[in-house]
Amino acid sequence: MALIVIAEDEFLIAEVLVMMLEDAGHDVAPAAHGLAALDLVREKRPDLVITDFMMPLMTGLELAKAIRSDDALAEIPVILVSGAQGSIGRSHPDMFNAVLDKPYQEKRLLETVTRLLQQQ
Repeated sequence: MALIVIAEDEFLIAEVLVMMLEDAGHDVAPAAHGLAALDLVREKRPDLVITDFMMPLMTGLELAKAIRSDDALAEIPVILVSGAQGSIGRSHPDMFNAVLDKPYQEKRLLETVTRLLQQQ
């Protein structure tokens, strides 16, 4: 299946995402913040990125901007999952292919992942 990079600084949320996506058949590379996720994206060229908004060192918006500004990475779909900053993500439709508010339903996240992967 697909390789997905997750940028999430809350360990338990990251673990749940990893298990959910691995159970759906995907390979997952987690990162504890946006800067580490950007390094993974550059190194691994994933099929999709899922990012939180508020993280140390680099926010999800800064991560998305860095991905979009790199011609080699710009077409990678990015999903923002956020508790309070979903409206910020929605105000940047050029940065995020989808925005899901926490708490989100597992089914909805997996449907969004599948839809975006099929559009590639």
